[in-house]
Amino acid sequence: MEYNNIRALLEKYWACETTEAEEAELRVFYAAHEEPLPADLQEAAPLFRYFHAEGEGAFEKKEFNMPELFTDRRAPWETAKETKIIRPFWQGWMKYAAVLLAAAGMVYSVNQYQLKLHGQSEETTAFRDTYEDPKLAYEQTQRALQILSRNLNKGKSQMEKLGYFNEAQEIIQGNHN
Repeated sequence: MEYNNIRALLEKYWACETTEAEEAELRVFYAAHEEPLPADLQEAAPLFRYFHAEGEGAFEKKEFNMPELFTDRRAPWETAKETKIIRPFWQGWMKYAAVLLAAAGMVYSVNQYQLKLHGQSEETTAFRDTYEDPKLAYEQTQRALQILSRNLNKGKSQMEKLGYFNEAQEIIQGNHN
């Protein structure tokens, strides 16, 4: 009959539903029994014997005095040292260069937007007339075409000489074959 009562208390203990008096009863039961217990009661025996050996007052609120460790040095947060961070000189100027680069990009994009807004773009600017005097533009075009023609004629005369050389080579090869 006593074992059944202990089994019921153990079930309540493992379900975390026991009172302090019931836990004290379990500690006393396991401390008093020296004879062999049934297998289902033996697994909890070391736990409750330990609790009983530690004493009844160990489970009440009790202050434990911990030994002071590392008392020879102060904690880092207790000593305030001012440390100066030394950075390379170019790190300070990098932020200014970045701002300058961003500003130049913004100016360029605003300029391109205004050109597009007014109907001018790089493609239309390339094909737009840039002369003010049509006669002057015509004369300059004629001069540029004459220079081109002269240079092409020089190349033509050189090609004629090469043609004579090829004809002579064919005649020579024709005689030997």
